[in-house]
Amino acid sequence: MTAWLILTATLPTSPSGLRVRVWRALKATGAGTLREGVYVLPGTAPSAASLRELASTIAEAGAEAHLLEVRARDDAQESAFRALFDRSDAYAELLQAVKDARKGMAKATEAELHKTLRGLEQQLRQVEASDFFPGKEGARAADAMATLRREIDLHLSPDEPSATATLIPSRSIADYQGRTWATRKRPWVDRLATAWLVQRFIDPSPTFLWLSDPRKCPKAALGYDFDGATFTHVGDRVTFEVVARSFGLDEDPALAQLARLVHAIDVGGIPLDETPGVEMVVRGLQAQHADDDDLLRAAIGLFDTLYAAMKAPR
Repeated sequence: MTAWLILTATLPTSPSGLRVRVWRALKATGAGTLREGVYVLPGTAPSAASLRELASTIAEAGAEAHLLEVRARDDAQESAFRALFDRSDAYAELLQAVKDARKGMAKATEAELHKTLRGLEQQLRQVEASDFFPGKEGARAADAMATLRREIDLHLSPDEPSATATLIPSRSIADYQGRTWATRKRPWVDRLATAWLVQRFIDPSPTFLWLSDPRKCPKAALGYDFDGATFTHVGDRVTFEVVARSFGLDEDPALAQLARLVHAIDVGGIPLDETPGVEMVVRGLQAQHADDDDLLRAAIGLFDTLYAAMKAPR
């Protein structure tokens, strides 16, 4: 059976500051309420340490608090405790919001769709963080979000590549010098970051082609980030991650962090703190530069700066 943490707290009614702090801290842990002043949390929950700290904080403030570790007396009590952490309603609310987003997709602007997607992804992460006994509801919500993310990508970029399930072969940098690299025109963050990666770490003298129709990619060119290209999405990796893995560059911690940033902006997922700001800067660069060669030249400086920042000690 589950090891449960039981916090009992007797707080003064005045001043109210301590009560507010405790309430907010309890909410952040995801603890369930047995009755007023008695709270329960699975001992295996990631927030268990926070509950222990809260007990000490209450005691240090001069109020009464006790933290117990117990096990349910029988299956019925175990089920009653677990019922306090039923997140079905939260997942149902999220699924409805996903359905609403899909219905309104055709009329929404690109900025509105990105904002909606970020909000729903944050909502999903918050529910998952307090779902200590995950089940089918969580899996359905995660699948619905993945589907919505893909539908938005296809709506905004109909020629966005589909991920393949192939292995990523190892390649030698020496074999890829002075080559022509071709991708879809009006490059977004994955294509721009990949071009930067090629120029800075693989091929210092590349030529880039921006294709109106990827199906007409020259045979001598190395295609990337479109269906059938030499380098494209594989599994849950975007093209930047695939190219980095192909040439053994993903062992660089700063490049690995930059890859997470590119992934989050391009296809969603867990964002870094920098995600919204970098996304806005790339949109600004696109607005400033109608010519894709000019856009890449401007983006090179951006990714140089991001890479330098991620290499710098924090």
